[in-house]
Amino acid sequence: MKVKVSRKAHFNAAHRLYRKEWDDAKNTEIFGKCNNPNFHGHNYELIVSVTGEIDSDTGFVMDMKVLKDLIKQEIEDYLDHKNLNIEVEEFKNLNPTAENIAVVIWRKLRPHISSSNDLEIVLYETPRNFVTFSG
Repeated sequence: MKVKVSRKAHFNAAHRLYRKEWDDAKNTEIFGKCNNPNFHGHNYELIVSVTGEIDSDTGFVMDMKVLKDLIKQEIEDYLDHKNLNIEVEEFKNLNPTAENIAVVIWRKLRPHISSSNDLEIVLYETPRNFVTFSG
């Protein structure tokens, strides 16, 4: 029997959506206000879910304290209050869209989650806009 456990987290970050090889007009046409050369920020809400079998000894799919600490160390400490384009290596050449941020988060967490468990990332950029990635 598989069960999904989830942990919510939060971080704030600034970014600019643009492509260096496009001129200002095309960047503005495609990305609108998100192309602001002075950047803009979001209060991101993150839900990390792990799906797997319940361990017969502990009753856990995954120890939630371990998941909490993992999210704090690998994601919150890494992304919180950062300018993603400038301060986060993965986004120096990758547009920091919500889609790409979710994939980067998944890649940072996946090595720390048992391979027998599935990992899903839900990232809210705004209360109405969110993406889901599960590898």
